[in-house]
Amino acid sequence: MVFIITGLYRKVFILQGLRQITVLGMGLLGSSVTLAVSRALPRLRTVGFSHRASTRDKAREIGVADEICDSLEEAVAGADIVILATPIFTFKSTFEQIKPSLKRGCIVTDVGSTKVEPLKWAKETFSKDVSYVGSHPIAGSEKRGVEYGRDDLLLGANCIITKDRSTDVASIEILKEFWSSLGAFVKIMSPAQHDRIFSRVSHLPHIVAVALTNATSSSDIEYAGKGFIDTTRVASGPSSIWSDILLANARNSSIGINMLIRELEKIDAAVKSGDSKRLTKLLDKACNRRKELIDLKITNGEII
Repeated sequence: MVFIITGLYRKVFILQGLRQITVLGMGLLGSSVTLAVSRALPRLRTVGFSHRASTRDKAREIGVADEICDSLEEAVAGADIVILATPIFTFKSTFEQIKPSLKRGCIVTDVGSTKVEPLKWAKETFSKDVSYVGSHPIAGSEKRGVEYGRDDLLLGANCIITKDRSTDVASIEILKEFWSSLGAFVKIMSPAQHDRIFSRVSHLPHIVAVALTNATSSSDIEYAGKGFIDTTRVASGPSSIWSDILLANARNSSIGINMLIRELEKIDAAVKSGDSKRLTKLLDKACNRRKELIDLKITNGEII
């Protein structure tokens, strides 16, 4: 007898063995994940943890998870999936600390913006009894904190799952259905490809926003319009988190910065020489590429 499993039934079939999801880190994204699980997968028990007692207290008060634990070991005990939503450079020590408390068959993932380094740390730490699969939901804002968590933050967002030759295939399928159930569009690629792409489309825009803001004097900002505000929005992101992201993906970040410098030099040369034709060509190229971007996002249903 052959069973064809599609749509909702496929998700139920793949996720039916899950009982508990634990999220370590109760900031904007971490709390949004637990809230989204409670909305979309209500039969799953959600457990949260934060290193800060004040955040744990606030998380309990708001009710972002079924249980907020006071220790990492308690939080991960019995978890089917453990999700790290903490700064990148805490991953290695967290992996080492939770390793003895993870049950056999547990899947460890994360929501970090870089993927090569976490995979390396996971391979150094976990045995074959635990699967590590990198995840990166492309969702968030310049705000931070458990109080900003939303159960719809992942709806319509892209979520990257990364794998290499050693990644457990069954764990990939479980995470694919898990993130899809929360409303995300899942795409799969290698950690190296992820870090190269997101150094351009995520890290570099942040660098540009920071540089533009820092290049503008306090006296000039008074006259800034909506264009300046929109362009520099992401510069409001938490500096400690973004410092870790850029340093964890340093080589690709540096390559991106130098690519940007070369583009700025092209514009600078055209302006200095009064080359209207060359300048117009550069401006048109950007205009057309952005149109391609918007058309693609509309086609994919990511924006309306």
